[in-house]
Amino acid sequence: YRDAEEVNPALGWRGIRLDLDMPEVFKTQIRAILRASKNKNVKIMLPMVSTAMELIRAKRIIHSAMKELETEGVAFDENIDIGIMIEVPSAALMANELARHVCFFSIGTNDLVQYTLAADRGNKKVAALYREMHPAVLKLIKMTIDAGVTHNVVVTLCGEMASRNEAIPLLVGMGLNGFSVVPPRVARVKKLIASLDYSECKVLADRVLALATTEKVEAVLHTWIEAHVSKELLED
Repeated sequence: YRDAEEVNPALGWRGIRLDLDMPEVFKTQIRAILRASKNKNVKIMLPMVSTAMELIRAKRIIHSAMKELETEGVAFDENIDIGIMIEVPSAALMANELARHVCFFSIGTNDLVQYTLAADRGNKKVAALYREMHPAVLKLIKMTIDAGVTHNVVVTLCGEMASRNEAIPLLVGMGLNGFSVVPPRVARVKKLIASLDYSECKVLADRVLALATTEKVEAVLHTWIEAHVSKELLED
């Protein structure tokens, strides 16, 4: 379907943009997901959302697919959860509005960091600028979590940041609902989270969110981890 090479595909035709430009293909995919949802163990997550209208248009196609299956007598979960990836800064900034249309957010930190800081994580020349603990990134994450709390939307987080020891107490203190990590790291992350005191993490988060530089953020988190977490909990 790609009829022209894109100079920067990371900022181009992908995710929900591609879906909305090919609605029939998108609807076919949605119908397949809905058919698989009859046991109520499937959710729909829309990627690369950057505007509310994209989400509204996508939901119209989803509801159209539901009506078709209902007419055909095909079983599916009529109350299937629909959510979006928060990986574009505009989505985080519009989280309060987007939350009115979904059941959950999944913050994709790998892309959110590179789009916020204009630093391709795969480009060695700007790798030093790719910093997960940049105050701007943290503020966007907190903004998204707060919108979730306001609208009763579950907020989870995926990406490398989700399994970083220094980030976990910070994210817990911000009010994050869930972490998505690769299987080998699940045990460590669970043990670390179980050892934390939310009130202490909340104080940490409030302190970190007031800092102006990545270096200060990382220094505070490193000191906090050393003082509050045993070394055994930091190893996979």
